[in-house]
Amino acid sequence: MNLKCIIIDDEPLAINVIKNHLSQFKDVSISATFNNAVESLKYLENSEVDLLFLDINMPVLDGYSLLKSLSKKPMVIITTAHAEFAVQSYELEVLDYLVKPISFPRFVKAMNKALKRKQTTRTVETTSEKDHIFIKMDKKLMKKIYLDDIKIVESLKDYIRIITTSGKYIVHQTLSNFTDSLPADKFIRIHRSFTISLDKVEAIEGNCLQIDGNKYTIGRSYLNDVKETLLKTY
Repeated sequence: MNLKCIIIDDEPLAINVIKNHLSQFKDVSISATFNNAVESLKYLENSEVDLLFLDINMPVLDGYSLLKSLSKKPMVIITTAHAEFAVQSYELEVLDYLVKPISFPRFVKAMNKALKRKQTTRTVETTSEKDHIFIKMDKKLMKKIYLDDIKIVESLKDYIRIITTSGKYIVHQTLSNFTDSLPADKFIRIHRSFTISLDKVEAIEGNCLQIDGNKYTIGRSYLNDVKETLLKTY
């Protein structure tokens, strides 16, 4: 697995720090660096980029405006001296938010997220060709589940319950990790305890949706995204 990265930052020192940190990771390459966001636009639209290190405070075009303008978005790690903009950045679904000066231990934590997400994406791409995934039932048994059969995935702390058209399965995995392994155009998390299949939704009423005649509450922080996604889907 080769993780292709680019760096956009108007501070040469920050670019050098990120480069030095990245040099400690195998199978990670730096495809390009830019000292302003404008010059990076064409590259980002026409090149394969897995991970973008992005300074949000830059002249002419800031990092937030750049992200909003992209038709295809890689994973993004924000790098900035301003910690107060973290909430705004997560609204743009960035992977992590690093405050300068960036320590190596904190950088490692962010990179582990990126590498895990990349591996998960590759797994889904491999399995979704036949529209199924395998879940680990115990040490020996791997169960095939067709994506179209999944209705709801429920969090049970360190376990999840996968409810399908043919049965229910308890798996030792977190809801966040399992949701990340599912195609984002078919599934969406609606609550800290639930991820649902978009095409199984029968109705939406206020902050609830209905599947198989049962109502599920949409968490307040998920509400806008869920409604927007469902309206686009249907």
